[in-house]
Amino acid sequence: MIKSLWFKFLILLLSVSVISLSASLILRQMIINDFNEYLEGEKEDKIYRIMAVIEGSYERHSGWKAEALRENATWALLQGYEVRISDDRKKELMDTRKAVESLPPFMKRRITAMTDFRMDSPGEREGEFAGYPLFLAGKNIGSIEIRLLSSTRDRGKETIFFERSNRFLLLSLLVVGGLSLLMSLVFSKRLTDPIKKLTSAARDISEGNIKSRVSVSGVDEISTLARTFNTMAGNLEVYENLRRKLTANIAHELRTPLSAMQGEIEGMIDGLIKTDKEHLLSLHEETGRLKKIIEGIEELSRAEASVLELRKQTIGLRPFLGNIKERFEKLFIDKGVLLSLECNDKLTLYADPDRISQIVINLLGNALKAADKGGRVTIEAGSEDKEAFIRVKDTGMGIAKEDLPFVFERFYRAHQGGLGLGLTIARELAEAHGGKITVQSEYGRGSIFTVYIPYFTISS
Repeated sequence: MIKSLWFKFLILLLSVSVISLSASLILRQMIINDFNEYLEGEKEDKIYRIMAVIEGSYERHSGWKAEALRENATWALLQGYEVRISDDRKKELMDTRKAVESLPPFMKRRITAMTDFRMDSPGEREGEFAGYPLFLAGKNIGSIEIRLLSSTRDRGKETIFFERSNRFLLLSLLVVGGLSLLMSLVFSKRLTDPIKKLTSAARDISEGNIKSRVSVSGVDEISTLARTFNTMAGNLEVYENLRRKLTANIAHELRTPLSAMQGEIEGMIDGLIKTDKEHLLSLHEETGRLKKIIEGIEELSRAEASVLELRKQTIGLRPFLGNIKERFEKLFIDKGVLLSLECNDKLTLYADPDRISQIVINLLGNALKAADKGGRVTIEAGSEDKEAFIRVKDTGMGIAKEDLPFVFERFYRAHQGGLGLGLTIARELAEAHGGKITVQSEYGRGSIFTVYIPYFTISS
């Protein structure tokens, strides 16, 4: 369980969620710290304003006036501060209590209600008084002691801000944390379910069930992997069918000459068949068929390994293809098929001449089998997009549409005759040169096989 991919994905997603929530907590604390610094600054600004107002009052009245001091103390109370004002000889001139007591009853009730100032509850104040000197034109004119009223502060906007931020944080932790947990469970399952299906399908194929497939939905990387897996499984199924067909073909090809040879030899042993030249030639013919089958398999193996054995050289394509045409032209004439060559005289190719010759001969052999009397086979050579091409076109029977995807597969035969190795060998040799071979065909109208080989030159 702990080592499962689902659990690892779950831990990863939960870790991301925890980190995100932790970042929210840190951000909230930073905001609170900044807000507290802002409040401290506001408190100092208020204190300095109170001091400035009192110093201005002293200047306007050319000294301390009781009425002005009462107004200043009352105004300071409305700002949330309790004050004591003394002259330069430390004599207390006014404090908040005296100022409030001197107010008319209506004003007194209103002020105390607004500020929550209690005349008989000095203990509700917060902290000690802080003293500040008062100056006018550089001369000390007295001092003021100030302290913040806790009741005013408690009902301040900062308290509302703190409470709301705490509620918001708690709600965020509950909602976002719950959603993160739920989404982690859902997405970790959605991420791992396709992988589990792929694992199950792979296990089925390893156990021999090559028809096993996985369902595909979406366009993400996992769905692409699933499609690739299905394609691979489909190819394995095709190759398995080809392998079975190969086994059947080889068994059939080997059984016929072996059965004939066995029958003749048994007849000779029993004295029913004479051991003469005619019957020995028959046995020789059957051994030749066996040898041809084995040579075909060996030739395919050599073609698959030819990339390690290429002996490349510069080839003039016109004389090279012309020589092949002359060697095989009589076979085409005997069947009544016209063989022609179309090639640029200056086109050269850097390749292994023996391997290229083998490709062209295989293609010509197939074209000769496909073409009927009065038909035509054409060899073309040219260049396209930094590649040379050699094309063999015939007007024969063509290839059925359902057979086209498999014509280059080992031992696949669209028609009777042969081992089905010629086109496979041609493909292997073309790919050994870094090229490719393609086919176009319409059943009943002929086929076109084109070999592309890179690194050609056109001589001047």
